[in-house]
Amino acid sequence: MTDILFGQSYYLRFDAKLWAAMQPYPPIGAMYAAAVMRQRGYNVALFDAMLAESEAEWAAILARTRPRYAVIYEDNFNYLSKMCLLNMRQAAFTMTQMAKDQGCIVILCSSDATDHAEAYLAAGGDYALLGEGEETLSALIAALEEGNGRLSPTQSTQIMGLAYHTPDGAQRNPRRAPIKDVDALPFPAWDLIDVARYRQIWLDRHGYYSMNMVTTRGCPYHCNWCAKPIWGQRYSSRSPENVVQELKWLKETYRPDHIWFADDIMGLKPGWWQRFADLVEKHDARIPFKCLSRADLIVRDAQALPALARSGGDIVWLGAESGSQTILNAMEKGTTVAQIYQAAQSLREAGVRVGFFLQFGYPGETRADIEKTLQMVRDCLPDDVGMSVSYPLPGTRFHEGVKAQLGDKQNWTDSADLAMMYQGPFVTEFYRQLHTVLHKEFRARRSWQKLKGVIWQPRSWRPRHLREALAIGYRLATLPLARRKLEQLALIPHQGLAAMPHMSLTEASRPSPQ
Repeated sequence: MTDILFGQSYYLRFDAKLWAAMQPYPPIGAMYAAAVMRQRGYNVALFDAMLAESEAEWAAILARTRPRYAVIYEDNFNYLSKMCLLNMRQAAFTMTQMAKDQGCIVILCSSDATDHAEAYLAAGGDYALLGEGEETLSALIAALEEGNGRLSPTQSTQIMGLAYHTPDGAQRNPRRAPIKDVDALPFPAWDLIDVARYRQIWLDRHGYYSMNMVTTRGCPYHCNWCAKPIWGQRYSSRSPENVVQELKWLKETYRPDHIWFADDIMGLKPGWWQRFADLVEKHDARIPFKCLSRADLIVRDAQALPALARSGGDIVWLGAESGSQTILNAMEKGTTVAQIYQAAQSLREAGVRVGFFLQFGYPGETRADIEKTLQMVRDCLPDDVGMSVSYPLPGTRFHEGVKAQLGDKQNWTDSADLAMMYQGPFVTEFYRQLHTVLHKEFRARRSWQKLKGVIWQPRSWRPRHLREALAIGYRLATLPLARRKLEQLALIPHQGLAAMPHMSLTEASRPSPQ
């Protein structure tokens, strides 16, 4: 009999856009928690919802493993889990009831369960873990084992970071401080994952196999729209030695072709990249990777960029957000437009590709601000872009500024939703059309850059080049109509919020003291 069955409620099947993209990664957050509990003597199993068809597969593994504890532990490193999508929340509720029907004690841990613990308890959960979960989960299950599945009132109040039922309703205890020595954690429990299935999907769809890792927890910067229910302003970093040890083990054990470092910011500590690159070379642990960074960090640390490239950096995604300094300041991003331009150029000169995350719809954004962002994409010509609209989540200053306007729907249904939850500068349909315009133009420009090298060399042409040329023609032919529709949507009468008060650029650029 299994002591603890871990699961998570992000079903790729329930997110049509990302199901089509098919770049799945297993829930490394749950894999860490499973490894911790196994290290402490429990018999654990893991249900990976990422590739499951529905919650029926969770019910089947519940019946097969008959666990005492069902722990729905979301991947708090994956931005998809942080988005707290309604489809996935409902899946968590369904999974909770299925586990209760099997007689399990149900424990939940996620960004959404931290923000809305009362809702998760009302849906049948016995306990919710507030914030980082490993230590709270360990303390909770140890106490439950001691009490034969029950906590005394005194025990309930003494477990930091716990939400639970009382006769007077749900109760939240004070939060537990995040783990500082993250090197002491065991590596994620990859043996509980169907690696062969992931490998085959990646090879069939993309021609290479990518795995996920994390080197840090949290972010110390101040972007006022960024939800941080798990780690707050804390930033904990693994040592380069510890990361390279895991990287070498993954390379020797599973032979991935690529790594996604799912950190909010990788390599923030001075000297980290240089030490990491030296160790990667020493231990023959180099694997091409993608990671996330900030434009100001790329610009300010000239020594880090060659080390990033030397260690295997393939593409760095920048939270560019906007080409308007006014909007960057309002977001308390702490970066400048000039730094975005310079970072993109520096990355390209170092042989590292660059991706831009873009965000539209922030309070006070004008049509001119939007055009500045589109022009920035044209000028910098990143290798990839991702677009979202401002999305107010609990605990952020942005949410506080707009919560009076929020209606019944306060979360997106799936990642393609792009609904404006508050009175943004333009209507929701405008931003959905902006997504179309942005990607038509960007994809046409990127495809043309790829074709230029072979267009005058007919013998080098392959069928894919013809398909690319036809796609360019289609995008350019349909772009004027798409732009015309965007302009029509921009004229719809709409009263958006004015820009909100914010800290200065200098203040926003300084990370919180650790």
